[in-house]
Amino acid sequence: MITVNPYLHFPGHTEEAFNFYKSVFGGDFVMIQRYKDTPEKDRTPAEDQDKIMHMALPIGSGSILMGTDAIGQRADHLQAGNNFYLAVGSSTKEEADQVYTGLSAGGKATMPMEKTFWGAYFGMLIDKFGIKWMVSFDENFKPQ
Repeated sequence: MITVNPYLHFPGHTEEAFNFYKSVFGGDFVMIQRYKDTPEKDRTPAEDQDKIMHMALPIGSGSILMGTDAIGQRADHLQAGNNFYLAVGSSTKEEADQVYTGLSAGGKATMPMEKTFWGAYFGMLIDKFGIKWMVSFDENFKPQ
């Protein structure tokens, strides 16, 4: 089963934005991960250590609003309109590969599908229409 969720990128105020969204939608965060708490901490500047690497808030039935603080060069080009991805969650690795291959046809692969430090099989791309996608399979993740 494929799921599609919005993944928002902010220039340093993800936590503030998500607390606002929580006040509107209710619920509890299922994930708050800071850059300092990841294997990437040694490559993250001191001023960005407390920023959000990943945050997730379930909304309604089966949808999850996700977000991150864009840091470094990613933050330099961030503006309204290019500050989100559509995140596709798949139920198998093969399905993730099929979706990634299909969406990247005529587009641009920005991160190939690979096993990540957080455990998911994950990749990113921009399709031929300019839409940014994240594709993942995580055998330990069960949608709510």
